[in-house]
Amino acid sequence: MKKYLLLVFIIICALSRGLAQDAEQKEPGKKLEALKIAYLTKRLDLSTEEAQRFWPIYNKYSEDIRSIRQEQKQKNLTELDVEDKIITVRKKYNGEFVKAISPEKVNTFFRSEKDFGGFIQRELQERRMNRQLNKQRPFRQ
Repeated sequence: MKKYLLLVFIIICALSRGLAQDAEQKEPGKKLEALKIAYLTKRLDLSTEEAQRFWPIYNKYSEDIRSIRQEQKQKNLTELDVEDKIITVRKKYNGEFVKAISPEKVNTFFRSEKDFGGFIQRELQERRMNRQLNKQRPFRQ
């Protein structure tokens, strides 16, 4: 029961955050961010108390990472510079995350964040393949 309440709480937080951002500006990637939050929630298996401490820190962390990506586009930064800045942000927030959840879960979080990229790539590739197969098949009734 606690897990269901936690999941509902997280979804509500994510949606309210997304709606607030959407009201300010039309931001692409809102669905992707919601998917990422659901993925991380499942992988981290946070208790209610952990989730209440973790998600506000994650939101700040995510905003910092997003600002680095925007800076990369605006200033045409090299990939090496971007990675260096991202590592600095991860080191900064590692200490904050450890205050909210166990060090093992922090490691799981960073690992899961990387795994999410692979998950999305596999999903996109599968969808592309399905689209190609559907185009090749003749319509049948």
